[in-house]
Amino acid sequence: MQPVNKIAQRNQKYIFSKKNIKRLNQQKYLLLMSLPFVIWVIIFKYIPLWGWTMAFQQYIPGKGFFQQEWVGLKYFIIMFQDNYFYLVLRNTLAMSILSLIFGFTLPIVLAILLNEITKQTFKRMVQTISYLPHFVSWVIVASLFNKMLSIDDGVVNNILMALRIVEQPVQFMAKPNFFWGIVTFADVWKEIGWNSIIFLAAIAGISPELYESAMVDGAGRFKKIWHITLPGILPTVMVILIMSIGNLINIGFEKQFLMRNSLVRDYSDVLDLYILDYGISAGRWAFGTAAGMFKSLVSIILVFTANGISRKVAGIGIITK
Repeated sequence: MQPVNKIAQRNQKYIFSKKNIKRLNQQKYLLLMSLPFVIWVIIFKYIPLWGWTMAFQQYIPGKGFFQQEWVGLKYFIIMFQDNYFYLVLRNTLAMSILSLIFGFTLPIVLAILLNEITKQTFKRMVQTISYLPHFVSWVIVASLFNKMLSIDDGVVNNILMALRIVEQPVQFMAKPNFFWGIVTFADVWKEIGWNSIIFLAAIAGISPELYESAMVDGAGRFKKIWHITLPGILPTVMVILIMSIGNLINIGFEKQFLMRNSLVRDYSDVLDLYILDYGISAGRWAFGTAAGMFKSLVSIILVFTANGISRKVAGIGIITK
């Protein structure tokens, strides 16, 4: 005869399996609705990972997979011995960190300020104005900033000269030290309203009873923000922060490509432009793939590191044990 505890464990597993089957049956339509997205992720995200093998080959387009010459870590060694690689890595990290500091914190501030506005008409107007730049192409944004910062009747130089802050027009777009700040400001201006939406949604999820109780206890507006609003949106803030840190090295290249010129090239080129110019455009497919793999591996390390720190400090993470 089997021990009683083993029989109980077997029955418990049987019950749990029946519960799982029942739950799957209840959620079958949700599962079917999510199936196309799962297939999309597999086709466009996981299957292309096979292309990483190019980083270890003397890849020649048109040749079959088994006809390619395998070269091991050759292109990784070339990349890490290239001084220009470290220059673009510096630019990427510098602009990414600036974007994280201002592009992450300012939408939170804007969301809190919008939540405190009581006049709905004015609130909707501010929201609309702050959202609109997100839908403007970077081509137009780059042209707009180039015109505003121009030495020929640029509005910024006209204001500075009218206030007697400068005597001669400043060539902002020709000064390498200004490039990081200009790109960061343009990015924040374009995305601050759009990025604040998720924080506004998180604030809307806070129970109004908490604010009413705080008001009864005599708490002012700033105390309610500090003790209710900020703790209420902390889980959302931490999740977005972890994801932002994970994308720290994936800055893209569109805004840098459109706003750069030969005078600021040492401060404008980023990893994606490096891959484009010295990899794909030069016909060095294997080299571009190696640089792309480096980006992906760094992103994975950053996500797990940020998630681990967040779990220890705030008890919040996007990756569970």
